[in-house]
Amino acid sequence: MTVGEARVHVVGHPLVVHRLSELRSVETRPDRFRALVHELAGMLVYEAAATLPVEATKVTTPMAIAVGRRLVGPEPLVVPVLRAGLSMLDAALAVIPTAEVALLGLRRDERTLTPSLYCDTVPADLGGRDVFVLDPMLATGGSLSFACGHLRSRHAGRLRVLCLVAAPEGVDRILADDPATEIWAAALDDGLNEVGYILPGLGDAGDRLYGVLAP
Repeated sequence: MTVGEARVHVVGHPLVVHRLSELRSVETRPDRFRALVHELAGMLVYEAAATLPVEATKVTTPMAIAVGRRLVGPEPLVVPVLRAGLSMLDAALAVIPTAEVALLGLRRDERTLTPSLYCDTVPADLGGRDVFVLDPMLATGGSLSFACGHLRSRHAGRLRVLCLVAAPEGVDRILADDPATEIWAAALDDGLNEVGYILPGLGDAGDRLYGVLAP
């Protein structure tokens, strides 16, 4: 399903929604939760990568010459947003093994509520490369919008945000700040509660993946 101006893509494949239903459950243990995130991330990357550029090539088979297609450079960049985005990285690389990786770590100032970088390995000039941003949850959109703006400042080309669950508020924020960004999600949920959690959502993805951090 595509929402709005073909920038928001909700992947409603039966195998996706089946896994997402299990992922949401409070009874799903951390080991199974991690496995489901990995599987869902691979499916999202597969769908979002359908428009990567290719060129014609010839392949010698045991029987004849076949006409095929191959990816053309520059290699896409995969950017997990720390910490939860790391849970989607291995799946992304399994689908696009030639991709390169850069990390973005964001923290939010509890007084101003504005994000800032504590980790940044993005090249200074991306030269128009395709970029896949990985983060399981798109809630208010503040952090992901900041990340996308940062990547634009480094001359990203086609920018795709991949998340498992998205809230309309976050989608609206990202598209308002950068209408060219594409959003790929397994679900577009109802909205946010009073403290910014997605409803029905699946809880705090980072905590369910890695355990609760000490304050």
